[in-house]
Order: sequence, then structure tokens, then C-alpha cells
Amino acid sequence: MIPFKDIELTDRELITSYTLNSPRQNCDLSFSNLCSWRFLYDTKFAIQDGFLLLKFWAEGELVYMMPIGNGDLEKALGALREDARQEGQPLCLLGICAGMCSELEAYMPGQFQFTADRDYADYIYLRTDLATLSGKRFQAKRNHVNKFKRTYNYEYSPITPDLIQECLDLEAEWCKANNCDQHEGTGNERRALVYALHNFEELGLTGGILHVDGKIAAFTFGMPINQDTFGVSVEKADTSIDGAYAMINYEFANHIPEQYTHINREEDLGIEGLRKAKLSYQPTIILEKYVACLKDEPVEAIKW
Repeated sequence: MIPFKDIELTDRELITSYTLNSPRQNCDLSFSNLCSWRFLYDTKFAIQDGFLLLKFWAEGELVYMMPIGNGDLEKALGALREDARQEGQPLCLLGICAGMCSELEAYMPGQFQFTADRDYADYIYLRTDLATLSGKRFQAKRNHVNKFKRTYNYEYSPITPDLIQECLDLEAEWCKANNCDQHEGTGNERRALVYALHNFEELGLTGGILHVDGKIAAFTFGMPINQDTFGVSVEKADTSIDGAYAMINYEFANHIPEQYTHINREEDLGIEGLRKAKLSYQPTIILEKYVACLKDEPVEAIKW
């Protein structure tokens, strides 16, 4: 079998040496996401024949990511297939985008069945759109930001170690207000978020915090996915402060380095209000992702 090992904080430099140099924009490839959610997915990785290989268990089903790197892709796919066989599981690949579908078809024509799930598509925006909110299509967003500026005495600053506790306190308040511990999905999100805040620097995260009259109103954080795409993993705000979400989004987009032409704000998970909010910011790409399973090895539908 492939010598997979658990992902640890100390693996960041090695793993990102592959992901940051890949053209793939999937939020799944953020090191913070890989590490912060490993409790749920038993995330493992291996480096073999020039590729980063990733392995998960999603809802009891074994899944892999498309190999990341340069080398003999056909050989790498064969190694994954053999690893799955030894696990007694079918070969299924998660987070497969359109270009990767073509790659798989080129190497193993007609052998994969591709299943898309709109709920897990990534929303990708031009950084300049979110930072300027220029043009008629962003008029309502500009109005929210301008109203916030007129209404509140606010300050934006980067998240530094001394501000982590404030973020944890706001998250706890948000969680209490939304009964997140009563729901598996929000409970899991909370565990990943708290882990990320406690290991902020080790994960390589960058974030911003918004204060109104000296009290935290919102925070957000994320990290680069590749050389031109920045992934925003978390955004939390005090909903009693009108426009706090719009303002933290706007300010953070203005503080992300210009190197990153795109911002990936992840999926909507089929939540109607979240989908409406993400669409309202006019994504330039809705990155549809597929599960690719070998046709001769059927498996139940897998959720990320």
C-alpha cells in the first residue's frame, strides 16, 4: 500500500510546496482546511513519484483527491487504485473539476462515472470586484458599506495573536445564538474553526478583525490556495450590527495582496440563504466539482 501518514502542522511546508504551485483553485486544497478538518475525515497524505496524494474517509466511504504534482499520472492513478483495492474499497476521487475530468478521460477513457453536486461548488470572485465594488451590479453592496462607514465608529486590523481570544469569544456568541452545538454540521464547523484559531500562525493563516466602538464586530481568515487564488475559510459577524458581514468582506478583500487575482469563498452547502448571499457578490467562476468513481466499482453518493 501507499505509505500514507496523518497530516500534521509540521507538514505545511511540504504539502504547500505542491498545492501552491498547482493551477487548481479548489478550496479543498487549502492547507488550513486539510489540517483543521482532519478530525472528521481522517485526512492522510503521501509523497510518491512526484505527486502529493491525499486520502480521506467521507461519510464512511474511502475517497482520494486527484494527484497533485508532475510525473506519470497514469502510474499514480494505478497506485491509488491498488491502495483502494487493498483497503477493500472502490476507487473514488473527490473534488474533480472540469479540467481534471478531461485528464482522467485521457488516461482512462470511459472508465469513470462523474457525479456533480451543486451544493459543493466553489464560489470564486475577482479580488478587484470585492475590493472596489465598482459598477452598477455592486450598487447595493456599496450602499451597505457606505452606510456602515457613516453609522459606526469602526476600525479594521489584521488578526494578531493578541486578538485571537476576541475572535473565539465572538464565535462562541455566534454559536450560542445559532444553536450550533445542536446541529452536526455547525458543530463540526465550530471544531475546525476553533482549531484554526488556536493554531493560526502554524497553519499560515491571514485574517482581519473589525471593531465597532472598540468591540469586536466581525472577523475573517484564510490562506492562499495557489499562486493566484486566496481561499477565505471563515467569516463571522455580530448580526446585531447592520452591515458587519459586508464590511469585513470589503475590508479583507482590500488587504489581500494584489498577487491574488481571485478569491475562493468556498461552497454554499445547499443552504438557501448562503447561496443567495454568495451569488449576490457576482462570482466570476462557480467551480463545479465532481466525484469520479470507476464504473466497475460502484459506490453510494459521497458528500464532502
